[in-house]
Amino acid sequence: MSTQVPKGEEVESTTDEAASSPGKQRRDTAKADRAGQQEKQREAEERAKANEDTVQIKVFRYDPEVEAKQEPRFDEFHVPFEKGMTVLDSLMYARDHYDPSLTFRHSCRQAICGSDAFFINGSQRLGCKTQLSDLDEPVRIEPLPHQDVVKDLVVDMDHFYEQMHAVEPYFDPDELPDGELEEQRQSRANREKIKMSTRCIWCGACMSSCNIAAGDNQYLGPAAINKAYRFAMDEREGEARKQERLEIIEQEHGVWRCQTQFSCTEVCPKDIPLTEHIQELKREAVKSNLKFW
Repeated sequence: MSTQVPKGEEVESTTDEAASSPGKQRRDTAKADRAGQQEKQREAEERAKANEDTVQIKVFRYDPEVEAKQEPRFDEFHVPFEKGMTVLDSLMYARDHYDPSLTFRHSCRQAICGSDAFFINGSQRLGCKTQLSDLDEPVRIEPLPHQDVVKDLVVDMDHFYEQMHAVEPYFDPDELPDGELEEQRQSRANREKIKMSTRCIWCGACMSSCNIAAGDNQYLGPAAINKAYRFAMDEREGEARKQERLEIIEQEHGVWRCQTQFSCTEVCPKDIPLTEHIQELKREAVKSNLKFW
């Protein structure tokens, strides 16, 4: 007697097993989730388009880990507009209602952390500080230029941080007060002199706007030089330490590379006179090298 399973029964048995396998169930669940998400996105798009007061944004997209998304492109979203809405608000709406894979940095939403610096309508700006009502449509949102893109609007900030740390951005006086709880005093005039330089939030907008930094990877850049200014011009800084700091910033790729284009000053979200600080450090470097004997 033959032990071969009849062909029809074999197909039926195999089909039943495949239908009940855990792998197929997971695939079916994932497919249903994707379909549900797509339907949710379509409904959100329809609601937004039905709303007369909407803003069209075009967002740069790029994902090196997904083959279908490795080619850079722009995705368009119609976002319901409300008075006081910022570019960051529109991105968050697009992410939450249309595409959860949309990637960008943000944190405090109060123009303090510097996380959400983008290239908005051709200029470096903070997303949380930029009002949609001040922009022409469609609002074009891109990652910061002259920096490697990690994904979508996220850029690699490692080089920027390295340049910032290269100027040794920490306070280093020659002497400390005698009393354990006594503070290091600073005159009002000196505080006013360095006040603006202390407002830097490390957003990288100035570095991205600088044509010199774009062509010279070793250039310290306006943000790092401004940080050096903050300490070098502080009257509490030790004289020997100030001289060392000046030597750092007057190197070949330091202040002398600046061509006074004011692009960094124009895009700074904290209104720091970066170009002015760079020029003042140039004068300090010259004076420190003058000898009258």
